[in-house]
Amino acid sequence: MRKTPVAAVLAAATLLATLHLTAATAPAAAPAQPAARASVDAAAAHQALQALFDEAWEAEARAAPEWATLRGDLRFNDRLSDRSEAALAARDAFARDMLARARGIDAGRLNDTDRVSLALFIHRYQQDVALQGFAGWRTLTLGTLGGAQSALAALARNVPVNNEAQVRQWLARLAAYPARVEQEIAILRQGLAQGWVTARPVLARAIAQIEGQLPEDVTKSPVYEPFNRMGVDAAVKANYQAQGQAAVQQHFYPAQRKLLAVLKDELTPKAPASGSLSGYPGGAAVYEALILRHVTLPLAAGDIHTTGLREAARIRAEMEKVKAEAGFDGDLAAFKKFLYSDPKFFNQSADELLDGYRSIAKRIDPELPRLFAQLPRSPYGIRAMPAYTGEGAADNYNGPALDGSGAGWFNANAIALKRRPKWAMETLVAHETVPGHHLQISRQMELGELPGFRRQAQYSVFSEGWALYAETLGPQIGLFRDPYTRFGHLQAQMFRAARLVVDTGIHALGWSRDKAIAYMIEQTGHDPVFMTAEVDRYYAQPGQALSYMMGALKIRELRARAEAALGARFDQRRFHNALIDQGAMPLPLLEQRINAWISAERNRT
Repeated sequence: MRKTPVAAVLAAATLLATLHLTAATAPAAAPAQPAARASVDAAAAHQALQALFDEAWEAEARAAPEWATLRGDLRFNDRLSDRSEAALAARDAFARDMLARARGIDAGRLNDTDRVSLALFIHRYQQDVALQGFAGWRTLTLGTLGGAQSALAALARNVPVNNEAQVRQWLARLAAYPARVEQEIAILRQGLAQGWVTARPVLARAIAQIEGQLPEDVTKSPVYEPFNRMGVDAAVKANYQAQGQAAVQQHFYPAQRKLLAVLKDELTPKAPASGSLSGYPGGAAVYEALILRHVTLPLAAGDIHTTGLREAARIRAEMEKVKAEAGFDGDLAAFKKFLYSDPKFFNQSADELLDGYRSIAKRIDPELPRLFAQLPRSPYGIRAMPAYTGEGAADNYNGPALDGSGAGWFNANAIALKRRPKWAMETLVAHETVPGHHLQISRQMELGELPGFRRQAQYSVFSEGWALYAETLGPQIGLFRDPYTRFGHLQAQMFRAARLVVDTGIHALGWSRDKAIAYMIEQTGHDPVFMTAEVDRYYAQPGQALSYMMGALKIRELRARAEAALGARFDQRRFHNALIDQGAMPLPLLEQRINAWISAERNRT
C-alpha cells in the first residue's frame, strides 16, 4: 500500500510513542564490551549526532535569515529569505536528506538526552517532508495576524540597530524587499493556477494590513520604526534617518503596492467566500495532516469536535455558578451582555490598559516560587501591538533571543481597549507572560545542555497547551478573587473549547462562516469584532486553534496520573519543571517523559 503524506506523519507519531528513551526501558543491551570502549563509542555517537544538528542549524539560518535574526544570530542581518522556486526546491531536498540521515543513526548507542533529541529531530523533518505533498496548500502564505503581507513589518520590531553597521543592514533589507515580494507574488499565482486561493475574508484583512503599513508620512510606517531607535551618534543620525525615509519610499512602498494590486485584482475575484479546506482540491487530506501536525495525536476531526462540545458544556455550567455568585438577576446571555456594557469594566485609554497588564504581572512575579522548583532568568515586557494589525487581532507573545540579548514581549492589542474588559485581563497576562508563555519559552531557551534546535523547538500543542493550563494555576497566585475575574478565566477556557468545535466544524463538517461566528459569540460572550477575526484566523491557520485545549487536556491528564501515583509525595513544583525542562515536544513523547518522571519520583529518597 502506497504511503501517503498523512501516513508518513502518523509513522512519526508512532515512532515517538514507541521509542524507548529512558534507562529503565532502554533497548536490549549489546554483547558486553569493555567499559572504555563503550564510553568511546557513546562519545563518538554523540559527536556525530551533534554534527548533524549543527549542519541543520547552520543551513536553516542561512536559508531563513529573518529567523536567524530573531534567535540572535546576526551574521545574515542584511538578507531576506530566498523564496524562489529553485530555493524552495533546495530546502525541500535538504529536509529529505536530513530525515534520511537521521533515520540511519543507531539510537541504541546514544544516551537518554541524545535519544530524545534524535526522536525530535526526526519528527520535525518528517513533518516537513509530509507536507511537501500538498503543493497547493503551501501557496497560501497570507494570514490574519501574520503572513507574507506583514513579515517585514513584524521583523522591524525586533531587528537590532545598535550601531551603524546594523543600520546599514536594515537599509540593505529594505532594498532587497522588492525582489522578495516578486517571489511571493509568483507563489500566490502558482496557487491561483492550482485552485488554491486565500479565502476572501482573510484576503480582506491582509489588504487592510498592507494599507495600514503605507501611511502618507513614511516615518509612520512600521518598517521605518528601527530608524527611531538607532544607537548611533547624533552627528550621523539625521543622515541615516534621511536614508531610511528614502529606502522606505523607494523600495518598500512600491513593493507593497504591487502586492496589494495582486491581492485586489487577481486573487480577490477568484477567492472562495469561506475558505473551508473541504472546498479545495484534496483539502480533506490536508486538514487530516494539519490536525496531526498541530495536535501531534492521530485524532479524527469528529472526535475533536465531540471533545469540544463536552468541554463547552462543562465550562458553561461553571459560568452559571459564577453568575449566581455575582448575584446577577438574569440568564447567562444577559450576564455576558452586562459585563460588556457597563463602563466600569473598561479602561479609558491605551496607556491605562497597558499599565493594568503590567500591574497584574508585577503581582504574579513574586508568587512563582509556589509553582516551580526552578525559574528562568530572562526578563519580559508588555507593549502595544502595531495599529496596522487591526482591532480584531489577537494578543500574542514573542520569545526572548536565544543568546539572551533581548527580552520576551507580551504584545497587547491596545487599540482594542474597548474590547478588552478589566475582568479578562488577569487570565490573559497569566497566559501570555508568567506562568504561561514567557516562563515556558524562556526556560526552554536557557536549557543550555540541549542542542539549539530543541531550545527553539515550536510545538503549538505543547506551548499553547501549557499556557492554557497555566491560566488554571491563577487561584494559587492570587488571581480570580471575585466573580468577574473568575468569569474572565472561564471565558478564556470556553474560548479554547469552542475553537475545537468551530475549527473542525468549518473544515470538516460543513459549517458556514456565519454559523461559526454565531457559535463563538454565543458560547464565549466575546464581542462580534473579535470573534469574526478569530473565525477568519481559523480559515488562515487550519488546525492550529485545536492545539490549545487539546494540549491543556493532556497536561491535566498527566497531572492527575502523577497525583494518583504519588499521593502525598506529589510536588507540583517538581511536576511543572518536569513538564517544561525538556523543551517543547509532541504529546506522545511528553507523556512518555512524564511516565518516566513518575517512576523516578517513586524511587526518590
